[in-house]
Amino acid sequence: MRIPFEQLKQEFKRVLLKLSFPQEKAEACARIFAANSRDGVYSHGLNRFPVFVEYVQKGLIHGDAEPVLIETIGAIERWDGQYAPGMYNASLCMDRAIALAKTHGIGCVAVKNTNHWMRGGTYGWQAAEAGCIGICFTNTLANMPAWGGMNPVLGNNPLVIAVPRAGGHVVLDMAMSQFSYGKLQEYELKKAPLPLPGGYDEQGNLSTDPVAIRNTKRTLPVGFWKGSGLSMILDVMVVALSGGRSTAQITSGVDEVGLSQCFICLHQPDMHEGLIEEIINFTKSSTPAEPGGQVTYPGERTLQTRLKNEAEGIPVNETIWQQVKNM
Repeated sequence: MRIPFEQLKQEFKRVLLKLSFPQEKAEACARIFAANSRDGVYSHGLNRFPVFVEYVQKGLIHGDAEPVLIETIGAIERWDGQYAPGMYNASLCMDRAIALAKTHGIGCVAVKNTNHWMRGGTYGWQAAEAGCIGICFTNTLANMPAWGGMNPVLGNNPLVIAVPRAGGHVVLDMAMSQFSYGKLQEYELKKAPLPLPGGYDEQGNLSTDPVAIRNTKRTLPVGFWKGSGLSMILDVMVVALSGGRSTAQITSGVDEVGLSQCFICLHQPDMHEGLIEEIINFTKSSTPAEPGGQVTYPGERTLQTRLKNEAEGIPVNETIWQQVKNM
């Protein structure tokens, strides 16, 4: 089943207005949810929307709140998100980082007391569309063990790096776990195994069973010990810059709220696109390992999916779609 972008967005907006979101904020949040599904990140579009609504109804996300500027230090700003919707705060903070970068060449905005930003790549694409290199990261609830440990003490702390390019922006959007929890949910909904081991089951064995991994919360860090170290240092950096809550503090509660995030932009008139093209062309010159396969740069498949879904409609999980329509 496929749904046009505008219909999906309007359905999200209808529900948010019913939850007393201001008109502009409902439009902005609905657009981001719909765009995430349009770009193929269904786990942080339609599939995540009922959880978002539940958090609003429980008072964990404040639909009428606005982020507040706390401090300015040169090209660095510190904000308090006031527990407003995470995707709303994130888009505003990236806008500020873009503005600072276009004035100073670099801009950094750190925010505390915010919420799940849904798809991190959204803000990388936002920076690239503005002609900036964008770097952003967030901490999360503890959902991954440190290397050598068994219990979850690290977040899968997503990292996004985006570079503008006329032929299609280069956008890396990665969690520190081999598969994000959203991706595990996608495989679970399809009742399909993961293509590669993504974590450990209750017996401590590497597993491709998304349900078993979600139950143990023992996801596999990317690069094993390297992903574990990168996850921890991102948590350290975002807390150092924002003065906000760490993964440990977030995990002391039941729900994933009150996160800390950072948005960095770099801007210069000449991004040396010819040199970037050389890198992309050299990378894509590699012979595909599988017959009919393709070697792609980060963000290329997202753009392909976007164009396909804009033309044909966005695939939706019919059960979740009906759930949203009934809200």
